[in-house]
Parts: sequence; C-alpha cells; structure tokens
Amino acid sequence: MKIVMPLSDQGSDPTEVAIPWQELTRKGHEIVFVTPEGRSACLDERMLTGAGLGPWRFLRARADARDAHTALVKTGAFQKPQKYSELENMECDAVILPGGHAPGMKTYLESKDLQNFVAKAMKQGTPVAAICHGVVVLARAKDADSGQSVIYDRKVTALPKAMEMSAWLLTGLWLGRYYRTYPTSVEDEVRQALKDKKNFDPGPNSLFRDSPAKLSRGFVVRDKNLVTARWPGDAYSFGEEFSKMLTEWNEAS
Repeated sequence: MKIVMPLSDQGSDPTEVAIPWQELTRKGHEIVFVTPEGRSACLDERMLTGAGLGPWRFLRARADARDAHTALVKTGAFQKPQKYSELENMECDAVILPGGHAPGMKTYLESKDLQNFVAKAMKQGTPVAAICHGVVVLARAKDADSGQSVIYDRKVTALPKAMEMSAWLLTGLWLGRYYRTYPTSVEDEVRQALKDKKNFDPGPNSLFRDSPAKLSRGFVVRDKNLVTARWPGDAYSFGEEFSKMLTEWNEAS
C-alpha cells in the first residue's frame, strides 16, 4: 500500500519517523515522504545526539531508533520527497503523521495544505495514524461540512500534558521552550477539538519505551480508521497497530 508521511523541513522526531517507517516497509508498504518545499527533511538533531540535554540524555532517541534513522536517510524516497503543494492531488492508501516538539515543527503543524489533505483523507475513511504532535494536525484539520475538527467525535490519545510539562521542567533552564512548541499543551489543544473531552485517553504512566519484544509497554488508541499514540515510547506499538489496520483494510477491499 502507498502511505503518505508528511514531515517538517526540520524538527520531526526521529523515533516517530524512523521506527514506523522501518516496521511498515518491512511489511511491504511504500512510504512517500512530503515536506514543505520538497527538500529532504532534517530530523531533530538534538534527539539523535543528545546535545544540550545535559543529565537528561535518556530523553534522546534510543540506539535502535538511531540505527533506523541511519537506514532511512539513505533511501531515495527520503532524499527526494514531494511538496506540500502537491498534496491536493496526491492519491494514497493511508496517511501517517509523526510528531516532534522542536520549533521547526510549526511549518508542519500550521500548514493549511496538510490540514486540508488530512481532512479529505479522514472524510474518505482512509486509514490515518498520528503520534504525539501529529495528533495536533488532526485537531486543526476541519471537516468541510461541519466545520468541526476531524477528530470531533473520535476517541484519541496524544502527548499527555504531564509528559510534556515534565520534559520542559527538566530541561527548561538551558533549553528554554524547546519542549513547549506552543503555550497550550498538546493534550489541552486536542481535548478542545473533541465533542467529549473524556474521549482523550492519556494512557498509563510510562517510564519505559516499547520494543518489538515488549509491545505491551506502548499505548495506542484505535477508533474506526484512526490510530493515535502518545510519544516515541509507543512507536513500535503504533507501527504494529497501524500495520494490522492496513492488513484488515486491504483484505476487506
């Protein structure tokens, strides 16, 4: 299946990009990358190197994610992405929206071209997956008929406020607002887009990241054609659940 994965020019989280890419391509799916101007994306360097994280280097991408990133950036699909302006006429079987909290993510999170594309995909019942800040794109994408967010009547998860604030408080002294992309938290913005704020599920407290052998550490929410997850620690479970959805979708078509 052809899966569109939009990215920011810079700042997308390497784990939330590379691990789902790795898991989905292993299953034979084609990932088409899209960036604002069609230039190869530069994923969040701080998450790759740990530079500036001080004593909190455990927040960086884990070794398996860094290895997946190394493989990803060598591929032709990653090196030659499409442009956001081409999304309007782009055909695909599925959409996946990674997250990222660095300041460069705003071109992705605020793109009307991307929001319109996502709104169309959700309207058509296309399988869509979003993790962390990627759920903000869904919250901002409006249904053309109702004017409500495309997740208005859905059950979702995203980066919990407790996680976002904890990371900011740990690093804010020397990294400033690096972990606060906007004054409003991801959880608060996503909840505001929902008809029933109880349809946001922050999941269990998570200290450890998931892995192929420990998928139970991850947390995802599936509702109809939508899969959402919270943070890099859910990346394997996120990719696995979306892969299951695509298999079911393909068998039913």
